[in-house]
Amino acid sequence: MKTTDTRRGAALLAVLWLSAALSAIAFTLATTVRAETERTSTAADGLRAYYLAEGALERALLYMTYGSGVRNPDGTARYWENGQSYLHFDFPGGRTLVEVVPETAKLNINVCQPDELLRLLMVLGVPPGRAGEITAAIIDWRTFVPPGTITPFDSLYLSSPSSFRARHASLGETEELLLVHGMTPEIYYGSYERGPKGNLVPHPGLKDCVSVFGSMGSFDVNSIHPALMQALGLTPETIHAIVLRRRIAPIRGAQELMALVQASGPAGQRLRVGGNSIFTLRATARPVRAGGKLSDLARSIGVTVQMHFIGTYDRPYDVLRWYDNAPVAEGLGR
Repeated sequence: MKTTDTRRGAALLAVLWLSAALSAIAFTLATTVRAETERTSTAADGLRAYYLAEGALERALLYMTYGSGVRNPDGTARYWENGQSYLHFDFPGGRTLVEVVPETAKLNINVCQPDELLRLLMVLGVPPGRAGEITAAIIDWRTFVPPGTITPFDSLYLSSPSSFRARHASLGETEELLLVHGMTPEIYYGSYERGPKGNLVPHPGLKDCVSVFGSMGSFDVNSIHPALMQALGLTPETIHAIVLRRRIAPIRGAQELMALVQASGPAGQRLRVGGNSIFTLRATARPVRAGGKLSDLARSIGVTVQMHFIGTYDRPYDVLRWYDNAPVAEGLGR
């Protein structure tokens, strides 16, 4: 009798262990299927967002080609006018925001004065000694030297594991600054800091303020970064007033601009409305999911173009650079 009971208990225990094992396998399989389903959904949303952003870029370039000839009843441009920084496009598949940044809103890294660059680095939070070292390295990088000449910075580069020399010519892209002595990804790209409420607040980087196509004189007031305005010598009150004003609507005329910068002295004279012909556009898109709800996923792409507003050309613009991945813009509501 005891032997029979023992066998029955062993069989019951085996059934229980088998049930537990099958339950664990089923749970693991369900978890894997769910994870793969979510991953596929995210990948699909990412692909949809990419093509939405690409469509928004194409429409924005078309609007820029149309220009400001057609006006709305309130006097604003129907499509786009020089100085307009944002274009919103709602498509059946999602919502997009396109930022239009003239390269004249940035400092030309190839021709700017050393003192301007030094002030900008210090405004970005680089310690004075480090900022001076980086400034000297950038000037050395872009300055021609006779063949065979080895500068002190060249000696530093040649002693590094990668072993290279400075270009000693104009920068082709601002990413070259990452090779310059003293530069770090945090200084170039920027970073995030904790705000008073514990939230992450973006801290600007050098790339937000400089360009190889940038301005040598005046800067577009609707797109210039506050850090660059501070480096130019504008007062904090003026910078705050400009930022608040352009959040409402673009600053469109010289009179409106002068009313904002009249207390800033000569620094205010370095601001203008609009750019020249080279612009960087960044499109951020969020697709719509079933039920009409916006996806949590956002994707940004960008392009730098030279517009042909006047003259006879085969095409209205030339693409100078394409950015398959760009920082996601703020301003797309959930």
